[in-house]
Amino acid sequence: MTPDEARQFAARWLPAWTGNDPLRLASFYTDDLFYSDPTLPGGLRGKADFVRYLSRLLANNPDWVWTHESSIPLQDGFLNKWRLEAPVGDSVVTCRGVCTVQITGGLIYRNETYFDTLPLITAIRQWNARKTSAPVTLPPGINRG
Repeated sequence: MTPDEARQFAARWLPAWTGNDPLRLASFYTDDLFYSDPTLPGGLRGKADFVRYLSRLLANNPDWVWTHESSIPLQDGFLNKWRLEAPVGDSVVTCRGVCTVQITGGLIYRNETYFDTLPLITAIRQWNARKTSAPVTLPPGINRG
């Protein structure tokens, strides 16, 4: 796959990671796919398991945006160099990483994602700590028991 073909494929595929639509995203993959990422290092196989995984992942991250930055040709596909803009609370965390994208018949059969998750996990933990430590304000007329 040429860098231009990879860019065109990524322009169709990466937007499907935004918007909490697991079935739309899964439509870019074969039924017998292999997928892995830092939270799933052993990976998973098959579209049914992938859709279950995506259902939770995308529900927790409906507004993140993945952008193709460049690519390197690989057998049956490309190495996708990407940028992630992930809203966390009142801020946006930027991560950069790579993933292998191997394609047959126009669909991804193998997708392995690699990036340093520490900045994203740290931001999520800090946001959750701020939410849980915020004072609770009761409506007027309601007294604490």
